[in-house]
Amino acid sequence: MVFSLALHFLRDRQAAEEVAQDVFLQLHDKLGELQSPEHVAHWLRRVTSHRCIDYSRRRKWHQVNLDDLPELRADDSRGDPILSWKLRQLVASLPGSARMVVILRYQEDLTPLEIADVLGMPVATVKSHLQRSLARLREKVIRLFGDPRV
Repeated sequence: MVFSLALHFLRDRQAAEEVAQDVFLQLHDKLGELQSPEHVAHWLRRVTSHRCIDYSRRRKWHQVNLDDLPELRADDSRGDPILSWKLRQLVASLPGSARMVVILRYQEDLTPLEIADVLGMPVATVKSHLQRSLARLREKVIRLFGDPRV
């Protein structure tokens, strides 16, 4: 889960490995304080999310040429791989916090309340990030593929 979150957010295997290593080193120090497997999973999501956002800010990855990034390989061969690749590109173009909210919602299948808890932000902020991000993604998809309602 930790590496997957980092890889989907950072889209760089080496950076994801570095973040995952940092998270697990921090987990080793905190293991005595964590009370249950659910607490550990929640803690891992929270720390990984924050480490990814911090890492991307430190690297100043505000603008990334998406064509230069390696393509992620999906384990699931169902569906359209080109469409999946394009959607991953579009999600990667979102700003840091909004991108993490979308990844936690649709990859980790967390509710807005759980995302708010993981990221330490109000639920209303999570919902507005989701709403604005989905609107942006919808606009970009329509520009790329045309409006399916027409």
